[in-house]
Amino acid sequence: MRLLLFLLISITGFSSLGQRFLKGTVVDEKKNPIPFAKIYIKNDPSLRTVSDVAGYFEMGLLPGEYYLVVTATGYEDRDYYLGLGDVDVIKTYQLFPPNLKDIEDVVVTVKKSNPGREIMLQVVNKRDQINPWNYPHTVDVYIKASEKLAFSSKEKQKKEEAEERPFEEPNDTLSNRMNLVEVQLNRSFAPPNKIKEIRNAFDLYGNSRNLYYTTTVKSNFNFFENLLHLNDLHETPVSSPISIPGILSYKYRLEEKYEEGGKLISRIKIIPRNTATTTLEGYIWVIDSIWLVQKLSLTMSKGNLLIYDHFEINQEFENYGDTLCVLSKQTLNYGVKYKSESSNASTIALYSNYNFTPNFPVKFFNTEVAVTEQSAYEKDSAFWVQTRSVGLSEEEKRFIFLKDSITEAHSKKEYLDSVDAVFNKITALKILWFGVDHRNRVKRQQVSFGSLATMVQPIGIGGPRISPNFDYFKKWENQRTYEFYSRISYGFLNRDPKGVVWNRYRFDPFHQGDVTASISHEFDVIRGYDAITQIYRRNNFIEATQLNAGIRYELVNGLYAGANLNLAERRSLTNFNFLDIADEFIPNDSAMNFDPYQASILSLDLSFVPKQRYMREPYRKVILGSAWPTFSIFYKKGIYGLLGSDVNYDYLSFAIQQNFKLGVLGNTSYRLLSGTFITMKDVREPDLRYQRRSDPIWFSNPLYSFQGLDTTLPTKSWVHEAHFVHHDNGAMLNKIPFMKKTRIGLVIGGGAMYVQEHNYQHFEVLAGLERSFKLSRRRLRVGIYGCASDGNQTTPHLTYKVSFAILDDRNMKWNF
Repeated sequence: MRLLLFLLISITGFSSLGQRFLKGTVVDEKKNPIPFAKIYIKNDPSLRTVSDVAGYFEMGLLPGEYYLVVTATGYEDRDYYLGLGDVDVIKTYQLFPPNLKDIEDVVVTVKKSNPGREIMLQVVNKRDQINPWNYPHTVDVYIKASEKLAFSSKEKQKKEEAEERPFEEPNDTLSNRMNLVEVQLNRSFAPPNKIKEIRNAFDLYGNSRNLYYTTTVKSNFNFFENLLHLNDLHETPVSSPISIPGILSYKYRLEEKYEEGGKLISRIKIIPRNTATTTLEGYIWVIDSIWLVQKLSLTMSKGNLLIYDHFEINQEFENYGDTLCVLSKQTLNYGVKYKSESSNASTIALYSNYNFTPNFPVKFFNTEVAVTEQSAYEKDSAFWVQTRSVGLSEEEKRFIFLKDSITEAHSKKEYLDSVDAVFNKITALKILWFGVDHRNRVKRQQVSFGSLATMVQPIGIGGPRISPNFDYFKKWENQRTYEFYSRISYGFLNRDPKGVVWNRYRFDPFHQGDVTASISHEFDVIRGYDAITQIYRRNNFIEATQLNAGIRYELVNGLYAGANLNLAERRSLTNFNFLDIADEFIPNDSAMNFDPYQASILSLDLSFVPKQRYMREPYRKVILGSAWPTFSIFYKKGIYGLLGSDVNYDYLSFAIQQNFKLGVLGNTSYRLLSGTFITMKDVREPDLRYQRRSDPIWFSNPLYSFQGLDTTLPTKSWVHEAHFVHHDNGAMLNKIPFMKKTRIGLVIGGGAMYVQEHNYQHFEVLAGLERSFKLSRRRLRVGIYGCASDGNQTTPHLTYKVSFAILDDRNMKWNF
């Protein structure tokens, strides 16, 4: 057995004969799970394991008596006795924070007397009592988020020229260098993390692309918890300075004491012990003797911010009965600079009318965490005058006036007709390159004709072709949409006409309900998901005349179902003429030879995301994700005899996929997949299961491909795949001096595959370095990787690759 296989088996830890399992959960003093706690046998530390993000663990042991040690950062170690018989045992182990005074001895660099630190120890000692998030409550929230834009001289000129148009956008650049959002909502909360937000009013002036915290359900700046999980802002959880782990991660220096309102206030400076790994610095104001936080001002270092170049959090608290720190005001200051544009923004949130004795109905809290009805978007200025908790600046008042004037002017038929006339004007550049569009704003529809550049296809599988295309799109006020696309083409080398007509109707935007139908006579590919050096080969193409009909719908929250029926006649391309002028430089092969046949194929898929959280908008839902994996099942049947179908088989596959954060250690993704033909009376080569081969140089998505796989295996039997990738987001490299400034992160991963039919085993491990860059208004991540692969039918192989990925602005996630 090769070394790589041995290591893989060692890591997976297969149980030996006679073993039983200790299964359990590690919890804290409140019985909340403790992630990544360590559990080991006292007399044999090699027998050890680590709990997962939910505090759960399993350990294989032989029957006998053991003394266990359970330990976790920020908690006292505890010993437990375990008697293990012939059955598995399930236990819950509880850890407690240490005496905070004992922490003084942990960090040897602390001076004998540190007033700032002693004050913060008093605050941390009371944090469970003073934390408002430990109590159910409701609160009214007013949010105003505003942004000021500055442009380079060239970009500024473009903006000003855009304003000099008929009907008549006021000639004032203020209308194009500000954006503003106002929100009024009611938020309900119950520990540990149940939330429900009802938006009563929402008004947007301009663009909200760069504005942050216009809803309270995505991020919660609760510094009374150990970690802040700000998934849409920061790549890693943020360690709080008002926590037990924070006492070990930050330095606290008393800068001044002063009296205010009859209370003695201490202003304490927060200093990271290690600027490479700690995120926050700034100030916390503490009321002496009662040890409550009055306010704080903390700045995030640039390192792991997803979008912004700087981010500052300011919070002010009211102290109810001198026992509770109730957030009354939160101000966020942030910004980002691009090549020709810089943005500086601020979000002010005011919290009022707290009720700490709410009576929530049964099942009030569920996966629908926020609701915005259509009426919230229809509030007039009189409503905002009565509701607005923060006065507008003179500049903001003028900006709103300008935007209202522009909106009124732009809603006039004369202006809309003039805009459409410009948009619909046919020019030589549109004919040659961009394509010709015609829009009818009243009917909410648009037609498009392809340009000459898209019409001419000089290189293709069947030689040069001309391919005019046409597109029609319509959208209703309730957000339902219809799209029609058609393309006809003619190949000069084979004198063969081809074409496709495709339709899609979204009948239920909220549940992503789509029906599709198409008819085509086109080239089709056998291995549509293959290495870039293989996808163009002639033996990957066939000719097919097809009729498709499909539907996809979300049955209940998180449960998605799809069905598709494909009726096709498939033909070989052996009689086609091909261009071979490039074969000397790019080797090619011959087309697949087979007799024409009919194929009627039914495909069904089902995927489920348990406890999928979402926000409800008037006609759509905004998915926020889930702590659970996505479970998928796919079934495909070749229906023999249906309209003369020759194929006859059943294929079934299962998949599990998840992305989650390992605390401050980074971000982990995995994907497990198994599939097989359960019947195969007549399976043709285009319907076989193929494994994606490796690309030269290019690092393909490691959750769906293998970087070191050098062959494709047409298979009918079981294929098992496992993929894993972890981005440390600087957690390890940042410990090296000056590395945090480089913003380089480490990525590790691996994969394994077993193909039963060929007894083929493949294993690989990978490691690399990644860094994100600004690309226009997007974020580009560039990576360099090394991959070592091995298998039972291959020799060990080492290769190096590169990748480029764009951050998805909607969910703030990379593709892997």
